Amino acid sequence: MKNPSQVSVYEVSLRDGLQNEKGVLPTESKRAILDALIAAGLKRIELTSFVSPKWVPQLADAEELAREVEVPDDVTLSALVPNAKGLERALGTGLPEIAVFMSASETHNRKNINKSIDRTLEVFDEVVPPALEGGLRVRAYVSTVWGCPYEGPIDPARAIEIAVRLIELGCYQVSLGDTIGVGNPRQTEDIVRRALDVLPPEKVALHMHDTRGTALANVVTALNMGIRDFDASVGGMGGCPYAPGASGNLATEDLVYLLEGMGYETGIDLDLLVEAGRVAERVVGRPLPGKVHQAGPFRVRA
Repeated sequence: MKNPSQVSVYEVSLRDGLQNEKGVLPTESKRAILDALIAAGLKRIELTSFVSPKWVPQLADAEELAREVEVPDDVTLSALVPNAKGLERALGTGLPEIAVFMSASETHNRKNINKSIDRTLEVFDEVVPPALEGGLRVRAYVSTVWGCPYEGPIDPARAIEIAVRLIELGCYQVSLGDTIGVGNPRQTEDIVRRALDVLPPEKVALHMHDTRGTALANVVTALNMGIRDFDASVGGMGGCPYAPGASGNLATEDLVYLLEGMGYETGIDLDLLVEAGRVAERVVGRPLPGKVHQAGPFRVRA
């Protein structure tokens, strides 16, 4: 296990954030956000998604962006891949990592990727092993673990069963998502305990949304249980276009401010991270909701 005082932040704004924007941003604007995130010290960044441009036009420039960017050796870029065709596109760009995604809710899974849960797992059999053979690392998402906008509460046992299947398939980590931000600490304790009963902590990450203001409370619960990997989006950008009420990604600045205040190490410069949020805000052309993004880091006034 890694140093227990170290926490890894997985930045999703360029994918999860931008896919929910109404407009389509120029590729150079996305590069500006990426450069600012790297300058702030982020080492794991989800760059884009190789889904059909018909469904997510905001990310239609996936190949162009992935081929053009250059990053330091200690920065890992990844991209979301829905199927074998998406994997073929990703392999052509030279990215070192991909992510696959599905839901713990049958209804949300069908609305999001137009497949049943069982069929999605079959598709992953066509994606994950070839990706590993091609030298890629594979991460996985399981969304709506805390609740679904269509089905309501989700059986956590079913969600953890899916997570275990994905790890057994070869994914190095599974990110469990509160996609619509309905979770509370007691629920988080139950879900994380179930996950840690069958998986080592380094295999588990959390992807919390702050839609109802509970994301950081859930993070603290998970931290106290040994989880050290969390997803976040600079400025709080993003959400899921196929999950009503899924606004409010946990803002990276809020997460880093909390972690550093509690004595955890992230390797991220909070001042430069706030500046990255300002870059993102200028690019999308609207105010971003993150609390630290709005208030700034804590400063004692003379």
